Order: sequence, then C-alpha cells, then structure tokens
Amino acid sequence: MHYLLMYELAADYLERRGEYRTEHLQMAWDAQERGEIVVAGALSDPADMAVLMFQAESPDVVERFAKADPYVIHGLVTGYRIRQWNTVVGEAASTPVRI
Repeated sequence: MHYLLMYELAADYLERRGEYRTEHLQMAWDAQERGEIVVAGALSDPADMAVLMFQAESPDVVERFAKADPYVIHGLVTGYRIRQWNTVVGEAASTPVRI
C-alpha cells in the first residue's frame, strides 16, 4: 500500500531547518533504502508543507517515522496527517486498474 505523510511546516521552517536537516535527510534516505519512502520533499511558493510518499504494509511504519523525525520533535513540523493513497495507474501502483 501507498501512504502519504503530509507535514504542515512552521512559518520559520526555512530559517530553522539547517540545524536538523542532516539528521532528517539521513533518516529519510535510510527509510528509502529500506524500501519505505518512495519520494519525499517540501512544497515551495509557499514553503508551508512537505509530502512524503511511503510504500508499507501499514501506516504504523509512517507513524514511527514521523514521531522520530527531528523536524517533528523540534517543532519545524506543526502538524501532520497520514493518508492511505490508493494508487491505480503507473508501474508502481499498489492496486493497478487497467481497462
């Protein structure tokens, strides 16, 4: 299954992220190497949200990631949501539907 982890970012996110960025990115790349994160990144103009796409058997993997993320722990993320994403088109779709 695919899951989206959607972060709401603090107003001063860009100014504060430098202190925690290395640890956050290392954690994300480690999750990617384990096959958990497919793609991830922050939105721009405005930089008020980030989206991380996971491939996992349950949302527990995503929840554990968020709770351990230094951006969450140190308040750069002001809130987050985890949503199952029922992907149906594309090579990586979790439940392909062809007609």
